[in-house]
Amino acid sequence: MKKFCMTVLAVTAALLFASIANAQVTLNSARLGAQDPAALAKFYESAFGMFETNRINVPGGAEIFVNFGANADEAKANKSTPIVISHRESDDIKDPIAHLILNVKDMNATVAAIKAAGGSMAGDPRPFGNTGIEIGIAIDPAGNRLELIQRP
Repeated sequence: MKKFCMTVLAVTAALLFASIANAQVTLNSARLGAQDPAALAKFYESAFGMFETNRINVPGGAEIFVNFGANADEAKANKSTPIVISHRESDDIKDPIAHLILNVKDMNATVAAIKAAGGSMAGDPRPFGNTGIEIGIAIDPAGNRLELIQRP
């Protein structure tokens, strides 16, 4: 009976932890890969009326953020979820980096909720340079990657 009660308490705590973490998670962006991120950003501009709103130079190549707007200023002011285009070595390979990016308020609580729900982590969350941002990569039960970002 004691073991059963401990199991019920553990499951209840995990569910409570998961519900708390869920309320603190929002969609940040969707990530795509391209050998030439700038050329792909131009495609999204031409095809969908999206404009570059941010560019981050990281090892391996630039990450270009695009969003909807009548011009670049309107796209930058748009608060909707952007697309992030990251560099990859070749467009001939299946995209290994396409995934959802989620903002989290509490990385530890979110990681615990992911594990309690049957997911896993690709490694421990880590700092992103000296920005105060912490990043983690989770794997859902179907094998999809989820990038978790906790801002300071």
